[in-house]
Amino acid sequence: MYDYLIVGAGLYGAVFARLATDAGKKVLVIDKRATVAGNIYTEKQEGINVHIYGAHIFHTNNKEVWDYLNRFAVFNRFTNSPVANYKGELYSLPFNMYTFNKMWGVVTPEEAAAKIAEQRKEIAGEPKNLEEQAISLVGRDIYEKLIKGYTEKQWGRDCKDLPAFIIKRLPVRLTFDNNYFNALYQGIPIGGYTKMIENMLEGIEVRLNTDYLKDRDALNKLADTVVYTGPIDAYFDYSLGTLEYRSVRFENETLDKPSFQGNAAVNYTDRETPWTRIIEHKWFEFGKDENGNDLPKTVISREYSSEWKPGDEPYYPVNDEKNGALYEKYRDLASAEKNVIFGGRLGEYKYYDMDKTVEAAIAKFNAQ
Repeated sequence: MYDYLIVGAGLYGAVFARLATDAGKKVLVIDKRATVAGNIYTEKQEGINVHIYGAHIFHTNNKEVWDYLNRFAVFNRFTNSPVANYKGELYSLPFNMYTFNKMWGVVTPEEAAAKIAEQRKEIAGEPKNLEEQAISLVGRDIYEKLIKGYTEKQWGRDCKDLPAFIIKRLPVRLTFDNNYFNALYQGIPIGGYTKMIENMLEGIEVRLNTDYLKDRDALNKLADTVVYTGPIDAYFDYSLGTLEYRSVRFENETLDKPSFQGNAAVNYTDRETPWTRIIEHKWFEFGKDENGNDLPKTVISREYSSEWKPGDEPYYPVNDEKNGALYEKYRDLASAEKNVIFGGRLGEYKYYDMDKTVEAAIAKFNAQ
């Protein structure tokens, strides 16, 4: 008999499993995939740790979380500095003095601030939609070139048809700083995320290719408590309806050249280019293997945002009133379940950054 059956070998499940095991509990981890690490799974191709389910860059201001993960991995000094490509014009992200100089030819922070202030005046009163909200924050030029097309591809809807609250604020830096995250700690685990999760699960029984929902009665008998990190609506057989997500499709390509775009992430911000961005995985680890040698080939992933349908990989919860209200009903059902903990991105229908996932798992375990 196990103390905990943990459904899902992703980040939340692995952290919970490690904490429980270190506290002397007997733990079984299962996952319906053939691999551990959930959506942070990385796979070595041509000597490159490829982020199979999209780019994951760890960043946090929480020293406890940082110190905890550093027990299982050494992080490199990767800094996320994406580039925006608008019809061949390249801009620095997030919006900073490099961006404003390229956009308007301004040189000083004062000139940039004046240009933004002048363009923001276009929107008077409360913004009615995402387009008005964005213009009220950064002006029309930046909106048209760097926000509009990208956002419409991401959500599959015109910016005029999207609610204003999606863009509550946009980072505007009147400095020459293109580090995307305002985080004290940032980096990528050397050797990839899969290796980090494998280290976390060392000495813990893991059964892969095991579908909890298909065999839950037998599996439930194995443990006192279930930690469920799958979709909350699937747990209840979609009895109240299906929660919606945005999904992402990837087209991967291995190229016989040392560099394709010279940066880990390039966003394509015009509406006409069908993909939202291209990831070049080798630059997460500076184009070198673990011995510091230059890698001769490169692997790229074109990302396409798509409407989710059952059977697709769910990525981003749809943050609107309808889905929020439906999740609250499922959460009420979940709170009535005895000896089941619902956690993680799918179990809580919540977009979690990685550090917040670790934080949540630690807090939930400590509350036991």
